[in-house]
Amino acid sequence: MKILRYILFPFVPIYYFVTWMRNKLYDWDIKKSVSYNFPVICVGNLSVGGTGKTPMIEYLVELLKNDYKVATLSRGYKRKTTGFQLANKASNADSIGDEPFQFYSKFKNDILVAVDTDRRNGIKQLSSLENSPSIILLDDAFQHRKVKAGFNILLTTYNTPYFNDIVLPTGNLREPRSGSKRADIIVVTKCPNTLTEGEKSAFLEKIKPRSNQYIFFSSIRYADKVISQNSIKNIDALQRFTLVTGLANATPLVDFLKDKGLKFEHLNFKDHHNFTQSDLEVLKSKEIIVTTEKDFMRLQHYEFLKTKLFYLPITVVINEAEKFDKLIENFVKH
Repeated sequence: MKILRYILFPFVPIYYFVTWMRNKLYDWDIKKSVSYNFPVICVGNLSVGGTGKTPMIEYLVELLKNDYKVATLSRGYKRKTTGFQLANKASNADSIGDEPFQFYSKFKNDILVAVDTDRRNGIKQLSSLENSPSIILLDDAFQHRKVKAGFNILLTTYNTPYFNDIVLPTGNLREPRSGSKRADIIVVTKCPNTLTEGEKSAFLEKIKPRSNQYIFFSSIRYADKVISQNSIKNIDALQRFTLVTGLANATPLVDFLKDKGLKFEHLNFKDHHNFTQSDLEVLKSKEIIVTTEKDFMRLQHYEFLKTKLFYLPITVVINEAEKFDKLIENFVKH
């Protein structure tokens, strides 16, 4: 795969120009963006792969759900349905996608969860509901310029920041680095817990934020317990288990488990992996399986896994969280 990416390097300038020009057409108002008279917050990134959008959306839901009617709107990646779908009791990972189903499973009594590849239509459908939301959180919509979010949160990981990358097909960027200028907040995710003020300053110099942009650093906090459909166990009590991941980058999770001295084998699949019958036969032979919450959404309905499948919850921890929360709350209020 890496060799193919290098072979495709001559196409990088073409991809760069096409995506740059597309953004310029929106910037020049030749292509039209729709804005809204209620708060729309976009969480996204410049790169393909995992930057921590799901835990960030969940952080925002926790922050806002007690005071506002919140809805999340995602495209529903790898779902087996089309068009607008509003999550309900019959929904599952196949009908709305694994991450939206995770939102619904966790917050179904507090928020609306919807999917639509056309975010403009999705917002229209949500707004037409009798119990319409007062805030919409757009999941992974930074490049969806047809919608002009009132507030943009751009995520980039500490180990693979966008300023060290180039556009597809050789690099991982969906658009040129200059797209970062559209962000109101840039959150550096998956930072080491030992990050020093000097390291933060060095990172800021490379980001070169504009005067109107705020930069925050965040890390992932793993729970000390794993959860199944009918039980909770202390993760340190697990003697041996199989770790199953369908992530863009499973290294932080693997390192966390290794640092705890736990013994496990790792079955590593691609991001948003659809588990085949062959995969399920392998899982059937395992005694205890620990997975991510996202993958749990895809696997939990298999009867043979119900007593041995657990997920490890994660939360995002934001440095200067009070300041971050205040910026969000001020936007929503005004």
